Amino acid sequence: MENHATGGPPAAGIEDSELGAQVRAAIGSLYRRFRSERPEGALGDVALEVLTYLHKNGPQTLTDLSERGRVSPASMSQTVNRLTSAGYAVRSPDPRDGRKVRFSATEEGHRLAGATRAQRNAWLDEQLGALGAEDRAVIARAAALFSRIADA
Repeated sequence: MENHATGGPPAAGIEDSELGAQVRAAIGSLYRRFRSERPEGALGDVALEVLTYLHKNGPQTLTDLSERGRVSPASMSQTVNRLTSAGYAVRSPDPRDGRKVRFSATEEGHRLAGATRAQRNAWLDEQLGALGAEDRAVIARAAALFSRIADA
């Protein structure tokens, strides 16, 4: 039996379905742990994710944000209302279509998104730095394979 992720044989003693379950569990745990690394009193996960997206990608419409987040426009509206009322984002008319509104991060929003990213990166760098060179090489290879899987 071939391992679909690598094109080679399955990992020693692990069936493809078991490997998939192990990968999903490990990535899920790592993702949840990574998301917990944020400044105290910061926004909830969804609002912080939207703010980070605005920080990295610039102004977005409500439709763009709701499609990206795979949530209804009503749900995204609540999220951007939290961001704007907290002073982390602002509304402005879309320069191409005055009927639309675009949301962008404020200076304070950019600061919070940047601080969150720095804190998360520092935590992950610390964890990776505590590993030996061989383990870091395995993780580097796995990261390349996960990227390939994600792009498939």
